[in-house]
Amino acid sequence: MIIRTLVAASLLAIATTASAETLNNSTIITLTQAGLGDEAIIAKIKTSSASYDLSTDQIISLKKQGVSGPVIAAMLNAANPAPVAAAMSMDAADPAVPHPPGVYLLVEGSAPVMTRIDATVSNQAKTGGFLGYALTSGIASMSIKAAIPGESARTNTTSPRPIFYFFFDEANADNGRQGATWSSGTNATVTSPNEFTLVRLDQKKGRREARVGSVNIGGAKTGVMDKDQIAFDYDRVRPGVYKATPRVPLGAGEYGFMYAITGGGGGGFTGGAMTARIFDFSVR
Repeated sequence: MIIRTLVAASLLAIATTASAETLNNSTIITLTQAGLGDEAIIAKIKTSSASYDLSTDQIISLKKQGVSGPVIAAMLNAANPAPVAAAMSMDAADPAVPHPPGVYLLVEGSAPVMTRIDATVSNQAKTGGFLGYALTSGIASMSIKAAIPGESARTNTTSPRPIFYFFFDEANADNGRQGATWSSGTNATVTSPNEFTLVRLDQKKGRREARVGSVNIGGAKTGVMDKDQIAFDYDRVRPGVYKATPRVPLGAGEYGFMYAITGGGGGGFTGGAMTARIFDFSVR
Protein backbone atom coordinates (compact mmCIF):
# COMPACT_ATOMS: atom_id res chain seq x y z
CA MET A 1 0.00 0.00 0.00
CA ILE A 2 2.81 2.39 0.91
CA ILE A 3 4.65 1.58 -2.32
CA ARG A 4 1.52 2.26 -4.41
CA THR A 5 1.06 5.59 -2.67
CA LEU A 6 4.69 6.57 -3.33
CA VAL A 7 4.42 5.59 -6.99
CA ALA A 8 1.19 7.57 -7.43
CA ALA A 9 2.77 10.59 -5.75
CA SER A 10 5.81 10.36 -8.01
CA LEU A 11 3.67 10.16 -11.15
CA LEU A 12 1.62 13.13 -10.00
CA ALA A 13 4.77 15.14 -9.36
CA ILE A 14 6.12 14.28 -12.82
CA ALA A 15 2.81 15.26 -14.47
CA THR A 16 2.66 18.52 -12.52
CA THR A 17 6.23 19.39 -13.48
CA ALA A 18 5.52 18.69 -17.15
CA SER A 19 2.33 20.76 -17.21
CA ALA A 20 4.05 23.62 -15.38
CA GLU A 21 6.98 23.74 -17.81
CA THR A 22 7.40 27.04 -19.62
CA LEU A 23 9.17 26.95 -22.96
CA ASN A 24 11.61 29.64 -24.05
CA ASN A 25 14.11 30.20 -26.85
CA SER A 26 16.72 27.98 -25.19
CA THR A 27 14.38 24.99 -24.79
CA ILE A 28 13.32 25.23 -28.43
CA ILE A 29 16.98 25.25 -29.51
CA THR A 30 17.67 22.24 -27.26
CA LEU A 31 14.72 20.31 -28.71
CA THR A 32 15.83 21.16 -32.26
CA GLN A 33 19.45 20.10 -31.69
CA ALA A 34 18.19 16.87 -30.10
CA GLY A 35 16.73 15.99 -33.51
CA LEU A 36 13.06 15.73 -32.46
CA GLY A 37 11.75 17.03 -35.77
CA ASP A 38 9.34 19.87 -36.55
CA GLU A 39 6.08 17.98 -35.91
CA ALA A 40 7.05 16.96 -32.38
CA ILE A 41 8.41 20.40 -31.48
CA ILE A 42 5.31 22.19 -32.85
CA ALA A 43 3.06 19.81 -30.89
CA LYS A 44 5.06 20.64 -27.77
CA ILE A 45 4.70 24.38 -28.46
CA LYS A 46 0.91 24.07 -28.86
CA THR A 47 0.49 22.23 -25.54
CA SER A 48 2.89 24.24 -23.36
CA SER A 49 3.00 27.70 -21.87
CA ALA A 50 5.84 29.84 -23.15
CA SER A 51 7.92 32.97 -22.69
CA TYR A 52 9.68 33.61 -25.98
CA ASP A 53 11.88 36.49 -27.09
CA LEU A 54 10.82 36.93 -30.70
CA SER A 55 12.49 40.18 -31.62
CA THR A 56 13.97 40.32 -35.12
CA ASP A 57 17.50 39.65 -33.82
CA GLN A 58 16.34 36.66 -31.78
CA ILE A 59 14.43 35.16 -34.72
CA ILE A 60 17.61 35.41 -36.82
CA SER A 61 19.56 33.79 -33.98
CA LEU A 62 17.05 30.92 -33.75
CA LYS A 63 17.36 30.32 -37.49
CA LYS A 64 21.16 30.30 -37.33
CA GLN A 65 20.99 27.67 -34.58
CA GLY A 66 18.93 25.30 -36.70
CA VAL A 67 15.35 26.14 -35.70
CA SER A 68 13.17 25.75 -38.79
CA GLY A 69 10.77 28.29 -40.26
CA PRO A 70 7.61 26.29 -39.36
CA VAL A 71 8.76 26.01 -35.72
CA ILE A 72 9.48 29.75 -35.54
CA ALA A 73 6.02 30.41 -37.03
CA ALA A 74 4.46 28.19 -34.35
CA MET A 75 6.33 30.16 -31.68
CA LEU A 76 4.99 33.43 -33.12
CA ASN A 77 1.44 32.05 -33.20
CA ALA A 78 1.74 30.89 -29.58
CA ALA A 79 3.03 34.30 -28.50
CA ASN A 80 0.29 36.16 -30.42
CA PRO A 81 -2.82 33.95 -30.47
CA ALA A 82 -5.59 34.96 -32.86
CA PRO A 83 -8.41 36.81 -31.10
CA VAL A 84 -11.48 34.73 -30.40
CA ALA A 85 -14.49 36.07 -32.28
CA ALA A 86 -17.24 37.26 -29.99
CA ALA A 87 -20.35 35.10 -29.99
CA MET A 88 -23.29 36.30 -32.06
CA SER A 89 -26.56 37.21 -30.37
CA MET A 90 -30.04 37.47 -31.86
CA ASP A 91 -31.62 39.39 -28.98
CA ALA A 92 -28.98 41.21 -26.90
CA ALA A 93 -30.11 44.81 -26.28
CA ASP A 94 -26.51 46.08 -26.32
CA PRO A 95 -25.54 47.20 -29.87
CA ALA A 96 -21.88 46.56 -28.98
CA VAL A 97 -22.66 42.83 -28.98
CA PRO A 98 -22.26 41.25 -32.46
CA HIS A 99 -25.57 40.49 -34.20
CA PRO A 100 -26.23 38.82 -37.56
CA PRO A 101 -26.81 41.50 -40.21
CA GLY A 102 -30.34 42.85 -40.34
CA VAL A 103 -32.86 45.31 -38.91
CA TYR A 104 -33.76 44.95 -35.23
CA LEU A 105 -36.55 46.48 -33.14
CA LEU A 106 -35.55 47.33 -29.57
CA VAL A 107 -38.23 46.03 -27.20
CA GLU A 108 -37.87 48.14 -24.08
CA GLY A 109 -38.89 47.17 -20.57
CA SER A 110 -37.39 45.74 -17.38
CA ALA A 111 -35.32 43.36 -19.51
CA PRO A 112 -34.77 45.03 -22.93
CA VAL A 113 -34.17 42.78 -25.94
CA MET A 114 -33.80 43.19 -29.67
CA THR A 115 -36.16 41.48 -32.10
CA ARG A 116 -34.88 40.82 -35.61
CA ILE A 117 -37.30 41.88 -38.34
CA ASP A 118 -37.34 39.48 -41.28
CA ALA A 119 -37.72 41.16 -44.66
CA THR A 120 -40.99 40.60 -46.47
CA VAL A 121 -40.83 40.45 -50.26
CA SER A 122 -43.52 41.90 -52.47
CA ASN A 123 -43.51 40.45 -55.97
CA GLN A 124 -46.82 41.87 -57.10
CA ALA A 125 -47.80 45.36 -58.23
CA LYS A 126 -51.30 46.78 -58.34
CA THR A 127 -52.65 49.94 -59.95
CA GLY A 128 -54.92 52.60 -58.48
CA GLY A 129 -56.77 55.45 -60.18
CA PHE A 130 -56.74 53.70 -63.53
CA LEU A 131 -60.23 54.94 -64.48
CA GLY A 132 -59.31 58.59 -63.95
CA TYR A 133 -56.06 58.03 -65.82
CA ALA A 134 -57.97 56.54 -68.76
CA LEU A 135 -60.78 59.13 -68.82
CA THR A 136 -58.33 62.05 -68.78
CA SER A 137 -56.00 60.48 -71.32
CA GLY A 138 -53.22 60.37 -68.76
CA ILE A 139 -53.63 63.84 -67.27
CA ALA A 140 -54.69 62.31 -63.96
CA SER A 141 -52.05 60.10 -62.39
CA MET A 142 -52.35 56.35 -61.98
CA SER A 143 -50.61 55.05 -58.85
CA ILE A 144 -48.57 51.88 -58.66
CA LYS A 145 -48.71 49.95 -55.40
CA ALA A 146 -46.54 47.14 -54.07
CA ALA A 147 -48.68 44.47 -52.40
CA ILE A 148 -47.20 43.01 -49.20
CA PRO A 149 -48.66 39.64 -48.13
CA GLY A 150 -50.63 39.53 -44.87
CA GLU A 151 -52.80 42.11 -43.14
CA SER A 152 -50.37 42.61 -40.26
CA ALA A 153 -46.62 42.30 -39.62
CA ARG A 154 -45.19 39.56 -37.42
CA THR A 155 -43.14 42.09 -35.43
CA ASN A 156 -45.03 44.65 -33.37
CA THR A 157 -44.50 47.34 -30.76
CA THR A 158 -46.65 49.53 -28.53
CA SER A 159 -44.18 52.43 -28.62
CA PRO A 160 -45.11 55.39 -30.86
CA ARG A 161 -41.40 56.24 -31.13
CA PRO A 162 -39.80 52.80 -31.58
CA ILE A 163 -36.03 52.41 -31.66
CA PHE A 164 -34.39 50.36 -34.40
CA TYR A 165 -30.85 49.13 -34.93
CA PHE A 166 -29.39 48.39 -38.37
CA PHE A 167 -26.51 45.89 -38.39
CA PHE A 168 -24.64 45.90 -41.69
CA ASP A 169 -21.90 43.53 -42.89
CA GLU A 170 -19.18 45.97 -41.79
CA ALA A 171 -20.16 45.41 -38.15
CA ASN A 172 -18.79 41.86 -38.28
CA ALA A 173 -15.90 42.34 -40.69
CA ASP A 174 -13.25 41.46 -38.11
CA ASN A 175 -14.98 38.15 -37.41
CA GLY A 176 -14.96 37.06 -41.03
CA ARG A 177 -18.76 37.08 -41.05
CA GLN A 178 -19.41 39.34 -43.98
CA GLY A 179 -21.89 38.19 -46.55
CA ALA A 180 -24.42 39.26 -49.14
CA THR A 181 -27.22 40.00 -46.68
CA TRP A 182 -27.47 43.58 -47.85
CA SER A 183 -26.98 43.10 -51.57
CA SER A 184 -29.65 45.16 -53.32
CA GLY A 185 -31.37 44.48 -56.61
CA THR A 186 -28.67 46.47 -58.37
CA ASN A 187 -25.96 44.27 -56.81
CA ALA A 188 -24.77 47.31 -54.85
CA THR A 189 -24.15 46.67 -51.17
CA VAL A 190 -26.38 48.63 -48.78
CA THR A 191 -24.34 50.23 -46.00
CA SER A 192 -26.51 52.91 -44.37
CA PRO A 193 -30.11 53.52 -43.18
CA ASN A 194 -30.07 56.50 -45.56
CA GLU A 195 -30.77 53.99 -48.34
CA PHE A 196 -34.09 52.99 -46.75
CA THR A 197 -37.49 54.66 -46.80
CA LEU A 198 -39.84 54.46 -43.81
CA VAL A 199 -43.41 54.25 -45.06
CA ARG A 200 -46.89 53.64 -43.66
CA LEU A 201 -48.71 50.74 -45.28
CA ASP A 202 -52.39 50.74 -46.19
CA GLN A 203 -54.20 47.70 -44.79
CA LYS A 204 -56.38 45.80 -47.22
CA LYS A 205 -58.08 42.42 -47.03
CA GLY A 206 -55.31 39.83 -46.93
CA ARG A 207 -52.54 42.30 -47.76
CA ARG A 208 -50.94 45.67 -47.18
CA GLU A 209 -50.02 48.16 -49.87
CA ALA A 210 -47.40 50.86 -50.39
CA ARG A 211 -47.36 53.35 -53.24
CA VAL A 212 -44.10 52.88 -55.11
CA GLY A 213 -44.71 54.81 -58.30
CA SER A 214 -47.06 56.81 -60.47
CA VAL A 215 -47.74 57.27 -64.17
CA ASN A 216 -49.35 60.16 -66.06
CA ILE A 217 -49.03 61.90 -69.39
CA GLY A 218 -45.85 63.57 -68.22
CA GLY A 219 -44.05 60.28 -67.53
CA ALA A 220 -43.48 57.72 -64.80
CA LYS A 221 -41.95 57.87 -61.35
CA THR A 222 -40.56 54.97 -59.35
CA GLY A 223 -39.95 54.75 -55.64
CA VAL A 224 -42.01 55.75 -52.63
CA MET A 225 -43.81 59.04 -53.18
CA ASP A 226 -42.44 61.97 -51.13
CA LYS A 227 -45.69 62.59 -49.27
CA ASP A 228 -45.87 58.91 -48.25
CA GLN A 229 -42.43 58.91 -46.65
CA ILE A 230 -41.94 59.20 -42.87
CA ALA A 231 -38.78 61.01 -41.84
CA PHE A 232 -36.45 59.30 -39.38
CA ASP A 233 -33.12 60.13 -37.80
CA TYR A 234 -30.18 57.79 -37.42
CA ASP A 235 -26.84 57.83 -35.66
CA ARG A 236 -23.74 55.68 -36.16
CA VAL A 237 -23.16 53.66 -32.99
CA ARG A 238 -20.04 51.86 -34.21
CA PRO A 239 -18.76 50.71 -37.61
CA GLY A 240 -21.63 49.03 -39.43
CA VAL A 241 -24.21 49.65 -36.67
CA TYR A 242 -26.78 52.46 -36.68
CA LYS A 243 -29.56 53.50 -34.32
CA ALA A 244 -32.72 54.87 -36.01
CA THR A 245 -35.87 56.53 -34.64
CA PRO A 246 -38.88 58.19 -36.34
CA ARG A 247 -38.91 61.97 -36.10
CA VAL A 248 -42.62 62.00 -35.22
CA PRO A 249 -44.78 59.63 -33.15
CA LEU A 250 -46.31 56.82 -35.17
CA GLY A 251 -50.01 56.14 -34.82
CA ALA A 252 -51.43 52.62 -34.64
CA GLY A 253 -50.98 50.91 -37.98
CA GLU A 254 -48.63 49.09 -40.32
CA TYR A 255 -45.20 50.40 -41.27
CA GLY A 256 -41.96 49.28 -42.83
CA PHE A 257 -38.44 50.21 -43.95
CA MET A 258 -38.38 49.66 -47.71
CA TYR A 259 -35.43 49.18 -50.03
CA ALA A 260 -34.39 47.39 -53.22
CA ILE A 261 -37.37 48.20 -55.44
CA THR A 262 -36.81 46.56 -58.81
CA GLY A 263 -38.97 45.94 -61.84
CA GLY A 264 -39.18 45.24 -65.52
CA GLY A 265 -39.47 47.58 -68.48
CA GLY A 266 -41.70 50.61 -68.70
CA GLY A 267 -40.38 52.11 -65.50
CA GLY A 268 -40.94 48.90 -63.60
CA PHE A 269 -44.72 49.01 -64.12
CA THR A 270 -45.31 45.73 -65.91
CA GLY A 271 -48.14 44.15 -64.01
CA GLY A 272 -46.74 41.70 -61.49
CA ALA A 273 -43.07 42.26 -62.43
CA MET A 274 -42.22 44.65 -59.58
CA THR A 275 -40.30 43.39 -56.56
CA ALA A 276 -39.78 45.27 -53.30
CA ARG A 277 -38.21 44.24 -49.99
CA ILE A 278 -39.59 45.72 -46.80
CA PHE A 279 -38.80 45.27 -43.11
CA ASP A 280 -42.35 45.57 -41.81
CA PHE A 281 -43.67 46.13 -38.29
CA SER A 282 -46.91 47.08 -36.55
CA VAL A 283 -47.60 49.81 -34.00
CA ARG A 284 -50.47 48.87 -31.69
